[in-house]
Amino acid sequence: MFERPESGERAVLVHINFPDGAGQQDLQEFTELVCSAGAIPVATVTGTRAVPEPRLFVGQGKAGEIHAVVKQHEAEVVIFNHSLSPSQERNLERLLSCRVLARTGLILDIFAQRARSFEGKLQVELAQLRHLSTRLIRGWTHLERQKGGIGLRGPGETQLESDRRMLNARIKVINRRLDKVERQRDQGRRARERADVPTVSLVGYTNAGKSTLFNTLTGADAYAADQLFATLDPTLRRIDVPGVGPLVLADTVGFIRHLPHDLVAAFRATLEETRKADLLLHVVDNQDPERHAHIDQVNEVLQEIGAGDIPQLRVYNKIDLSDAEPRVEYAENGLIDRVWVSAVSGAGLDLLADALKQHFHGAQVHGWLHLSSTAGGIRSSLYNIGQVLSEHVDEQGSWWLEVRMSQNNIDKLVREAGGSCEFHAAESAGPVAGAAQAS
Repeated sequence: MFERPESGERAVLVHINFPDGAGQQDLQEFTELVCSAGAIPVATVTGTRAVPEPRLFVGQGKAGEIHAVVKQHEAEVVIFNHSLSPSQERNLERLLSCRVLARTGLILDIFAQRARSFEGKLQVELAQLRHLSTRLIRGWTHLERQKGGIGLRGPGETQLESDRRMLNARIKVINRRLDKVERQRDQGRRARERADVPTVSLVGYTNAGKSTLFNTLTGADAYAADQLFATLDPTLRRIDVPGVGPLVLADTVGFIRHLPHDLVAAFRATLEETRKADLLLHVVDNQDPERHAHIDQVNEVLQEIGAGDIPQLRVYNKIDLSDAEPRVEYAENGLIDRVWVSAVSGAGLDLLADALKQHFHGAQVHGWLHLSSTAGGIRSSLYNIGQVLSEHVDEQGSWWLEVRMSQNNIDKLVREAGGSCEFHAAESAGPVAGAAQAS
């Protein structure tokens, strides 16, 4: 066994093509992932195989070629653009005498660097521990196995068993903490549901511009950069859309081709914001030649987490990088389902607001609230949330407020206000006309 180095940034990349497309990955995206992790690619080894080799994943000849490249460039890590079994990783490390990292481990390393919140760090640690639990290797030779004979009996469990027991204990602790975080998120969601505030979640392939769009719409300062997985921790902000009212906008982690299942499981609390959303803004990089494949990948992950049936509004971003103009496309039901915008220049954001208004308009009703002179608190709260379109005062000094709100919110308002509040649909113009004359 060689002494496994704990650090090193000089990396040899390995990308193997399979004729049947099994495990196929994109080489350019892989290189961006490696650079996002902070490694320095010094060489790339490519090849073609019919199927992965069980022991080394690549053939003996290709493994020898990789070994020669590692020695030539004095590389400290070899990164495969594929999933490797634990035994394949160990066999390759013995042969190459350097660290070997698979695609899943690479993504986990990037997530570990990006995590900033307490919740995000817990989720990354959970995913790392689950990944590590299948890759425990011998580190203490004197405790490798229990021994027999007088004076040679071991402590009762091997070092691997001890490590595995500690890993499982830590995983249980993290799961309990994440369950607590999830309960807190549920409380926040229930509060928004009681206030009838819809949630709109930004989803899309990584580096599609979700965080930039989020910052432009909300005025927030969420971290945004031209790199994969710039955003890891979910961010929620309240915005007011004219004609719609208050919305909660959620910026979530970006998806990627073949997102590791350990990550999907570990980030269940974060992805819950997507699963419970009223609308998904599916942000697409309009300049990406692989955008159609990326759309399919995002939809696959949405199906996997149980969000495949949530309504989507597709937002084609980064039109400022081309000659494309802001525009919309309509679905068969007559509603806008695609919008072309630029989160950087702001072009097309008015069309996006119209699309949001059109989407939520079906859940809202237009009419007049008749408030008695003692219901000033209700009037004030309606103005605070931007639901009042116009106002009239009748001869008795009571208010007629023109509003566009959800029917559930109106029913709740009338129920809690008792006799001091009544609602009249917009078709009931009689009392409104009288109020207008009085004012």
